[in-house]
Amino acid sequence: MSLRFSIQPIRCGSLQTFEHPSWPCELWSWRTGDWQPARGGTHYGAVHAGRLSLSCSAGSFVLGAGMVFCVPGEIALTGDAEVFGITQLLNKSLFRIAGPVERQGRLRYIDGCTDSLLIPPMLKGEPCLNHLHFPAGIDQTAHTHPSLRAGLVLRGRGTCRLRDGSVPLTPGQVFHIPPDELHAFETGTSSMDVIAFHPDSDCGPEHDNHPMINRTFVDGLSARHIAEIRTAASAPLSAARACLHAHGA
Repeated sequence: MSLRFSIQPIRCGSLQTFEHPSWPCELWSWRTGDWQPARGGTHYGAVHAGRLSLSCSAGSFVLGAGMVFCVPGEIALTGDAEVFGITQLLNKSLFRIAGPVERQGRLRYIDGCTDSLLIPPMLKGEPCLNHLHFPAGIDQTAHTHPSLRAGLVLRGRGTCRLRDGSVPLTPGQVFHIPPDELHAFETGTSSMDVIAFHPDSDCGPEHDNHPMINRTFVDGLSARHIAEIRTAASAPLSAARACLHAHGA
C-alpha cells in the first residue's frame, strides 16, 4: 500500500491496489474504453460527469452526474461518462443506487463541514460511501483516519494540507489517503464537494441492534432485551457475512 497521499485524474483502468487482511481494495476510474472492473467483491463508485450505463445481475441502469452506486459481483460500464470507483474485494453487499448528491450534507461533521451517508453499511464494520461538503472559507482541523480513505472531487475547489505541503484539489480528481495520514482540507472563495469511500465502519446495524428488532415489543419490552426470542447466532449466515468469514475477516 502506498504510504503517501495520492491524487490522479480520471482515466480508464486500475489506479492502485491496496493489500489488507480485512479490506483489500482496488482503486479505479473509468471513462469510455474497453477496461472493466474486476468481477469479484463489491464495486462502489460515483459519476463525475456525463451519463453512465451500468449493467449487472440486477439489470441495466443509467446514472447521471452526482449519482453513486454499490454493485456486488460482475459489472459492465458503457456510455459517455467519467467515473470514480473502488472495489472492496472481500465484501458482498446489496445492490444500491443513490443520488444525485445534494448541495450540502445532512449530518454535521467538523469545523462547519457536513456529511451525508450515501451508501450505508449493511452491518456494522462494512464499507460505506459518503458525501462531504466543505463550505467556502473552511480551515479544517488536522486529523487522521484509522483506515484508507479514497474518493472523488465532485465539484468546487480546495486544498489538502499535509505534513510536508499542500495539494490543490479540482473537480474530476481521484484521491486516496492512507491510514493514519495527518491531513486537513481547506477552501477559499469556493465550496467543495467530495465523495469519500471508507472500507470499514464503526457504526451501523448489528444483529441485536437494528430498527426491526428494537421496535418489536413483547408486553412493552423491546425484543432487543429479550435474549430467548432473538434469532440465535447459530442461524445461517447471510451471503455477505459468509463471504467475509470464509476469508477470515
